[in-house]
Amino acid sequence: MASEKYIVVFITTGTHGHGREIADMLLGEKLVACVNIVPKVHSKFWWKGKIDSGDESLLIVKTRADLLDKLIASVKRKHSYTIPEIIALPIVGGNKDYLDWIDESTST
Repeated sequence: MASEKYIVVFITTGTHGHGREIADMLLGEKLVACVNIVPKVHSKFWWKGKIDSGDESLLIVKTRADLLDKLIASVKRKHSYTIPEIIALPIVGGNKDYLDWIDESTST
């Protein structure tokens, strides 16, 4: 089933605990159906003109594309980073039952 009505959003956080707080907030606001939390990823990135690195947690979020702007605003209010990573990729297909569940689990 092809559909770009749904998205996967990647969000990194500085700690596992902060990732859990953001996940709970997004679920509580019904902006997402599911958040997988990968407790430790090592990231390398450009910051202030230099290559930097750090251990982070990665949130893998499933939601509807029409909720992305609200999700971004909510995460930015709560996030500890100056410029948090919040990137969305379209879900181009999947189990119809799972995609319907995303609809049922998020706000309308």
